[in-house]
Amino acid sequence: MAVRDLDDYPWDAVAPYARRAAEHPEGIVDLSIGSPVDPTPSVVEDALRTGADAHAYPQTVGTAALRQAIVDWYARRRGVAGLSTADVLPTVGSKELVALLPLLLDIGAGDVVVHPRAAYPTYAVGATLVGATPVAADDPAEWPEGTRLVWLNSPGNPDGRVLSIDELRAAVARARELGAVLASDECYAELGWGEENTVPSVLDPRVVGEDRRGILSVYSLSKQSNLAGYRAAFVAGDAELIARLLTARKHLGLMLPAPVQAAMTAALGDDAHVAAQRERYRARREVLKPAIEAAGFRIDHSEGGLYLWATEGKDAWDTMGSLAERGILAGPGHFYGDHFPQHVRFSLTATDERIAAAAKRLGG
Repeated sequence: MAVRDLDDYPWDAVAPYARRAAEHPEGIVDLSIGSPVDPTPSVVEDALRTGADAHAYPQTVGTAALRQAIVDWYARRRGVAGLSTADVLPTVGSKELVALLPLLLDIGAGDVVVHPRAAYPTYAVGATLVGATPVAADDPAEWPEGTRLVWLNSPGNPDGRVLSIDELRAAVARARELGAVLASDECYAELGWGEENTVPSVLDPRVVGEDRRGILSVYSLSKQSNLAGYRAAFVAGDAELIARLLTARKHLGLMLPAPVQAAMTAALGDDAHVAAQRERYRARREVLKPAIEAAGFRIDHSEGGLYLWATEGKDAWDTMGSLAERGILAGPGHFYGDHFPQHVRFSLTATDERIAAAAKRLGG
């Protein structure tokens, strides 16, 4: 398998539906890709400016201040105490880590990489690129021998599924039984819509106690802090795995620009902007969700994250067509594996005005 053998980028297939939706007299409502539309927090912009004199090469390992900010954030926001700065590592966004992790862990032909049934396609791309076999399975009992890496995603993209403490424990136990690394993609964790607004981490002591062997937690500031354009993310967990990743990333030159490291440090230390952004998304969700349901859709999972995972019981491309007639663009379930061909994904990453327009059109 080589890079040239990868399939065409799937979102290209949405272009005709986007063109049709754009013909609506009041313009398109694009609820397809979850790219933030709200302003970057001023505390982050200030830190970026302060760090702009970046004449020297940045460190792959990250500044001491950034690593400590990550440690402090896990303790304060995720209930994960006891991490050290040797247990964390910044990454150039989370997508590159998802794609490259099989390579960095020396996974290859004959190995299996497990990912969720409803899944962001990059999990399978990373496996396929190194010649490994991607397997979509949510039940740990179905994870086969030969599994070297297991991806969890909570809250899930596209389905917003939140894994409980018990489900995380079962996943950790099975991964260790198989001798596999377990990596949990948790980049929507500040966007839980349950009563307590909390989404447990795989590093939570209720899951792993003090034993983080073979366990990684991946996080991104793209969603909670509107930093998608900064490519600001990090990984934490097993210190030996972090050291292996650090060595490989040094050789590959995978380092965050110094001004971005300064911006991340500021963002991780400020909870106020995260709370404000969460409430923006909550308000949009409270407008869009009942409108989708009233239009005849069933919403599945969607307990957390930026998306509503919905079906009206017909092929997703047919749904995409009917939505485009109303000037609405969503994401087809076909992009997220073979198991949900009748679902579409609605994103909350649109302005209040566009969300309100979508709700009105769904009711018309």
